[in-house]
Amino acid sequence: MEFLAAHWLDITTTILGLAYIWLEYKASIWLWLTAFVMQALGIVLYYQKGLYADCGMEFYYIAMTIYGFLAWRGILSKKTRGTSEPRPITHFPRGKVPLWLIVTLSIWAAIYIFLKKCTDSTVPLADSFTTALSIVGTYALARKYLEQWYIWIVVDIVTSILYFHKDIPFKASLYALYVIIAILGVRKWRKMMEEKNVTRQEKEVVG
Repeated sequence: MEFLAAHWLDITTTILGLAYIWLEYKASIWLWLTAFVMQALGIVLYYQKGLYADCGMEFYYIAMTIYGFLAWRGILSKKTRGTSEPRPITHFPRGKVPLWLIVTLSIWAAIYIFLKKCTDSTVPLADSFTTALSIVGTYALARKYLEQWYIWIVVDIVTSILYFHKDIPFKASLYALYVIIAILGVRKWRKMMEEKNVTRQEKEVVG
């Protein structure tokens, strides 16, 4: 009981995380509601553990759950606005890769400097790295880009190691599982995207 009392936030967010990754794998819009609750609790958990960058990121994630929900509903797209057509799975635009690489490195450097100079973080390099990459990953997920899975594979590997180091065993194990699901997610989303393209082509032929 004492162990459960000490780790209840870790356990609860882990359970929500399992539901979240399954919904993401299925490309279900309900992942955003699950994420909202999980991240609200995550703010408390990460603050208690001294993972300040992760704690701050939860506020960004909460904002992105709203953006992601609206984007997936097609409300933010001119092509799907006012229709029941959800946002399709697409590829990350190649032309934007250099820009987002620069953005990621800049955010990583800025967060690292902040953690190093303004907090007592013992893992500023890893904490800032996963935070910066997660910002891009969350944006890519909200835009429903297939390549968001590749970003999360890297984030999940580093985060799992970091959380074991910071004595958050349940969440650490969850992120290790995330790596496996992310690999499967790439195949799942690619198949869904191909099926969607085939269906659209068939409609164009019939039309």
